[in-house]
Amino acid sequence: MSAKVCERVIRAAARGCSVSVRPYSQAAETVLGKDGVNVEAAVPHAQSGQKTAEESRSFAVGMFKGQIHTDQVFPYPSALSEEQSQFLSELVAPVSRFFQEVNDPALNDSLKKVDDKTMAGLKELGAFGLQVPTELGGMGLNNTQYARLVEIVGLHDLGVGITLGAHQSIGFKGILLYGNREQKAKYLPRLASGETIAAFCLTEPSSGSDAASIRTTAKKSPCGGYYTLSGGKIWISNGGIADIFTVFAKTPVAEPTSGDVREKITAFIVERGEGVTHGPPDSKLGIRASNTAAVHFDEVRVPAENVLGGEGNGFKVAMNILNNGRFGMAAALSGTMKGMIQRAVEHASNRVQFGNKLHHFGVIQEKLARMAVLQYVTESMAYMISANMDSGSKDFQIEAAISKIFGSEAAWSVTDECIQILGGTGFMKDCGVERVLRDLRIFRIFEGTNDILRLFVSLHGLQSAGKELKSLQKALSRPLNNPGLLISEGLKRVRRKAGLSTGLTLKGHVHPELERSAELAVGALEDFGVTVEELLIRHGKRIVDEQFVLQRIADCAIDLYAMTVVLSRSSRSLEQGLPGALHEKILCDIWCSEAQSRVRKTLRSLRSGGGGSELFRNLRSASAALVEHGGVVASHPLGF
Repeated sequence: MSAKVCERVIRAAARGCSVSVRPYSQAAETVLGKDGVNVEAAVPHAQSGQKTAEESRSFAVGMFKGQIHTDQVFPYPSALSEEQSQFLSELVAPVSRFFQEVNDPALNDSLKKVDDKTMAGLKELGAFGLQVPTELGGMGLNNTQYARLVEIVGLHDLGVGITLGAHQSIGFKGILLYGNREQKAKYLPRLASGETIAAFCLTEPSSGSDAASIRTTAKKSPCGGYYTLSGGKIWISNGGIADIFTVFAKTPVAEPTSGDVREKITAFIVERGEGVTHGPPDSKLGIRASNTAAVHFDEVRVPAENVLGGEGNGFKVAMNILNNGRFGMAAALSGTMKGMIQRAVEHASNRVQFGNKLHHFGVIQEKLARMAVLQYVTESMAYMISANMDSGSKDFQIEAAISKIFGSEAAWSVTDECIQILGGTGFMKDCGVERVLRDLRIFRIFEGTNDILRLFVSLHGLQSAGKELKSLQKALSRPLNNPGLLISEGLKRVRRKAGLSTGLTLKGHVHPELERSAELAVGALEDFGVTVEELLIRHGKRIVDEQFVLQRIADCAIDLYAMTVVLSRSSRSLEQGLPGALHEKILCDIWCSEAQSRVRKTLRSLRSGGGGSELFRNLRSASAALVEHGGVVASHPLGF
């Protein structure tokens, strides 16, 4: 193919697409998902704490450009040394035994707090400082070790899990990530011991997903020695029991170049004392053992040395705290799913109906199999991401968001099906499964609502793809300087238009027995890349407002990433000859087959523009009618 033909193809692809796609619309730029219980949400800022799109080796980022970056996903990573594995194995047994023999989830739920005996035992275990360095009194665990212990907690009691997670995964995580030497030395030892409890304070009555609308203020004193903090936070996990708070407030900050003063968010370490009060415990649907309360700050003096991460950098601090904790949610929920599967299997293996045990019936077999697939995918994501983080990767924002979305929805589905298999028994309070279902509902809301995080996944990926198209446009303006790039990109697009492979493959990365599933994943990924490009060209910057489209792009990205992680994990198990390797292959094949069908169907709809647009118009119309009439619009079938 001549360079001229290639150039025409690329021009057609890039036309109208100096898609310098903004990361978010004005409203979405500051989006932080509603927290519902303390943890407020996060849509991480597109530029905070990560490499530029051109340098990114994130597999998820590459998907949006129709590329396969295998660095972080193949082979399935492991970040534990022999010594770390040994230390972790020594911790697993006593932690498991504690939750089986000491902790009582039903008692915690009825008390609406973690029982005092359990709290004391957790402190003895060192559970309040799992990732605090040993020299500061903690256990010094890396992310993978932390994930394994969190998984055990998730298996037994999500209420306790939130108490521990709100304390260390977000409560004092800012001190771990951004604290200076003095701040760490002052606060971390007593936080690690559980002597003091931490909380994360971001959500306000007027500020849920839109963090920029927070009204809590911090005014610097004329002498510069302290700030006066005033405002209120709601739905704060550990809010009624914490003594150390990471608080986000607006502060006037002078721009270094112009000198103009603008209000920016700043993070503060605030100690409970004069002016710090809390409301009564909130009454909640689930995680009742976790203390949730409003926290009020009435002209609280905060020393200037308690600024965390620098004045005006609070948004970045909040985003990275939440980013760094999301993988732990997937790990905890994979543990929850294990427990629900065990309960369902036990019942199906013993319950006899119509002369047969339940597990002999096809309907039950399908339920159990699908529950196992969802747990396998979630667990695979959690430990893939934790290992990436432990190996020093900074490009895990999309993957972490995907793991949170997938894990929270999968755990709900698995627990719901467990109740269905148990029948009336599962619906009874004494069974304990209804408590798990109640506890799970919050996970789709806090630490970034799944709706907001889907927008983040799409927009973050689209921004990267848009930048690449823009760079191609620049290359076209100087074709003699970039002949190789133009020819390779032109050939790729011609082959895609003809329905031919562009040469992408996972051969050599996946086990031979999984090559068919790998082909499904690669084909779907190529189709995804084509569709993303077409949507960018069609919508340009307006893509940020096309939420019907963005949600579906995110669903495809979630399915594709899930296909990849199970292909990687299952390949490793087959290569190592692990006892359950063939079972893992079956789970992987089930997921890849069905995910590929979903992705292809969704992409066809998005690319056609016709059916999807009509559907979206109808959805908007139906919603507008409901809002206009304050509820259901259709006439009652009886006419009155």
